[in-house]
Amino acid sequence: MLRWLVGFLWVSSLGLSQTLTIDQLSRQHYGGGTLSVERVLERTQGFTRYLVRYPSQGLRMYGFMNVPNGAGRFPVIILIHGYVNPSTYRTLTYTTRYADHLARSGFVVLHPNLRGHGLSEGQPEGSPWRILYAQEILDLAAIVRAQAGRGALEKALPRIGLMGHSMGGGVAQRVAVVDNQIRAVLLYSSMHGDDLKNAQQICYVFTNGARGCEEARNPPPNLAQISPIYHYHRLRAQVQVHHGTRDAQTPHAWAEEICTALRRNRVPHRCFSYPGAGHTFRGQDYALLMQRAVAFFRAALN
Repeated sequence: MLRWLVGFLWVSSLGLSQTLTIDQLSRQHYGGGTLSVERVLERTQGFTRYLVRYPSQGLRMYGFMNVPNGAGRFPVIILIHGYVNPSTYRTLTYTTRYADHLARSGFVVLHPNLRGHGLSEGQPEGSPWRILYAQEILDLAAIVRAQAGRGALEKALPRIGLMGHSMGGGVAQRVAVVDNQIRAVLLYSSMHGDDLKNAQQICYVFTNGARGCEEARNPPPNLAQISPIYHYHRLRAQVQVHHGTRDAQTPHAWAEEICTALRRNRVPHRCFSYPGAGHTFRGQDYALLMQRAVAFFRAALN
């Protein structure tokens, strides 16, 4: 009882109204409402980019969707962006190039703007656990499955993969251990699956003591119930991990630890190291990442 009370008080002190544990998240209902097109943003030879809107947790969420121009229906990839200062974030951000490549390769790509970013309502999440961000993606995945084949998603198939960079990789891990219908997860320079390590990195490395320090120094007693890495046994998705050996933001050792945990839990996976690459890939590293990503999603989602 005392441990439960300590955990409850810790959660209350953060001002979080949502449940935190993986088990509690898995018992919530997701989806409801529809994804709609606001306007066309761009027409290219291979795909059309739309500004889209969908509901989540009582908020209006926005993002863009790339839809291949060819006939037929296509699997869906939800691309989750990493940390960008919300005050400078724009709908078309650094991850646009990944979305465009995947759309030209035959996937409907949804790039949601997380709460408080761009046009999306709500406040950016301050908690290092990113629970609210994960709920938004869980809502979006449920809407895609329910609406696939009609309306704005008429070209979409109800087969979904996730690609997350940095913070987005941490969100993707939480989503995938909660939603067992996610079929493929690609982690690119990802945050750890252990939320304490993320909080410590945020406090001591990213912000020089400005954020995440209370969580880093006083973690909740039920941290193992919160952190995705302790729930990889729930994964029904195939996983790929891509990480540069000179990543100064999310250490390459984290990828090795994630891959060890995936192997221990017998999750189908492949792990790729990129010698000399940093947090965001360029040149040949980027080309190889996208070549592997397209092959991975084609095999897992088709």
